[in-house]
Amino acid sequence: MENSRTVKKGDYLLIDYTGKFEDGTVFDTTLKEKALGAGIYDEEKEYRPLFFIADTRQVIKGIDRGVLGMKEGEEKTLIIPPGDAYGESKSYLIQKIPLARLELQNPPEPGTKIITPAGSEVKVLNSTETSATLDFNHELAGKTLVLEIKLVSIVN
Repeated sequence: MENSRTVKKGDYLLIDYTGKFEDGTVFDTTLKEKALGAGIYDEEKEYRPLFFIADTRQVIKGIDRGVLGMKEGEEKTLIIPPGDAYGESKSYLIQKIPLARLELQNPPEPGTKIITPAGSEVKVLNSTETSATLDFNHELAGKTLVLEIKLVSIVN
């Protein structure tokens, strides 16, 4: 295997990664051992390298840019600000909605996630007998992500 190739736009890649918050808490990984160690293992998930085409917006901007120039087998830590990840948290995406519109009989528990009639998974921030305050932001919006990545291979 030739190791002098570096990643350029349009290359097909396989990467392993472990995503953490700035405090070190692991939120996602492609590695089963890391998931088990962090207490986030999910037996439904298939732990395998992520496949994508470099610099084609299939992944967040921070990964797209971060892999360019890497060599096979290389490891690197990317610090990805919200603007290059899932964006800033937007206040207009936090909405108070009547329970009837959500097709709910009982108020949902704050801190849980529900599926709206439109099919969106949202976090419940608060609820009363008549309405629920929901956060439609991506769960990683507003967060700086720390990604430990390894370029497993550049696929021909």
